[in-house]
Amino acid sequence: MKGRRTWSNWAGNQTCAPQAVRTPRSEEEIVAAVRDAARTGQRVKCVGAGHSFTPIACTDGVMLDLREHRRVLHHDPTTNEVTVEAGISLRQLCEELDRLGLALENMGDIGYQSIAGATATATHGTGWRFGNLSSRITGMRLVDGDGVVHDLRAGEHEDLLGPARVGLGALGVVSAVTIQAVPAFRLHAVEEPMRIEGILEDFDGFMSSTDHVEFYWVPHTSWALTKRNTRTSDPAAPRSAVRTFTDEVLLQNVAFGTLCRLGRLKPDWIPRLAKILPSTGRSEYVERSDKVFTSPRLVHFYEMEYAIPREAVPEAIERLRALVDRLGIQLSFPVEVRVVAEDDIPLSTASGRATGYIAVHVYRGTPYDAYFQGVAQIMDSYGGRPHWGKMHFLGARDLAERYPGWDAFQAARRALDPEGRFANPYLERVLGPIAG
Repeated sequence: MKGRRTWSNWAGNQTCAPQAVRTPRSEEEIVAAVRDAARTGQRVKCVGAGHSFTPIACTDGVMLDLREHRRVLHHDPTTNEVTVEAGISLRQLCEELDRLGLALENMGDIGYQSIAGATATATHGTGWRFGNLSSRITGMRLVDGDGVVHDLRAGEHEDLLGPARVGLGALGVVSAVTIQAVPAFRLHAVEEPMRIEGILEDFDGFMSSTDHVEFYWVPHTSWALTKRNTRTSDPAAPRSAVRTFTDEVLLQNVAFGTLCRLGRLKPDWIPRLAKILPSTGRSEYVERSDKVFTSPRLVHFYEMEYAIPREAVPEAIERLRALVDRLGIQLSFPVEVRVVAEDDIPLSTASGRATGYIAVHVYRGTPYDAYFQGVAQIMDSYGGRPHWGKMHFLGARDLAERYPGWDAFQAARRALDPEGRFANPYLERVLGPIAG
């Protein structure tokens, strides 16, 4: 690979050396790049922010970096649909939507992902009544393996648009996305520690107690850090600049990063250090929705996340707690729990069932195999579906059984990329070969 530029993802656990890196600024340049690759028999992969923990974006062929392909193309004021180029970050998109008096209905906790990357891997937020980000897609412009552009629209091309909403980068290069926005809203946020036993005893009641609820169990303690966000028209009452900096930078990143580094050096200290996290107290404020949903992520980590039937979450958490005790491992990162509504997208992790998500993390550079393998075994017993952009051990044979729309996705893959132009070893592992 001498002379090639090396690409690494955000976590630093995936690297590759593409033969060429191209940075298209228009759909025409994307088409030209795909057609050039087709003529020379090269594979093509796209990359956005590189936040996936898997090698889903890796290639030894042509890498398309879409960061400069990020304009807002169209806003329909009668429907509040907004069409944007695929490389726009969620943060920039939210700023553009706010200027239009709009917002995304639901979001995860990271703002720097691209819209195409976030939706391709079924990125979700939390909310009993709300679907993931992909479920709000109403249209898409997709460049197939021959460089042909498909203008896919809801109600007209569902055999292709449905699978492409969570396409894993396996169906083509997304050039533009049309997303259903909603009128701008604020969130009344309440963040405070609570006892994990009380949450699990009334899990349904707690998670449906308001619009967007999540919690983080702190290993080696009986505490969870909770976040409850209620949609409101009340005037903004944000935290002061000093409090925001203290909460989001000093506590969540600088201080937490220090705890993680100390824990890696002195694992026996972790149970004592963990008791510091619930002592941060209660915080309450009202702010623009995306500013509440997202927060900075300066501490790098490795992550595994599984989607399981929502009703199975309390038992799964209790089993996970027992696993941590049984393994005797010292964990500095909390375990994150969220919920979303079901959808009908073939490879969405919430396809066909109301879903709970359990995410486990370790500080970058920390051994994780025994922990992640143990968690995976628990989640597999519930028919768990691993997040497409996060670490897991499954292949196509196991995954096919867990998705009712698996065959519909494979049909779209054969139609759009019969030559495997957008394949790579990771996709061949999780999707299998393209059947004739």
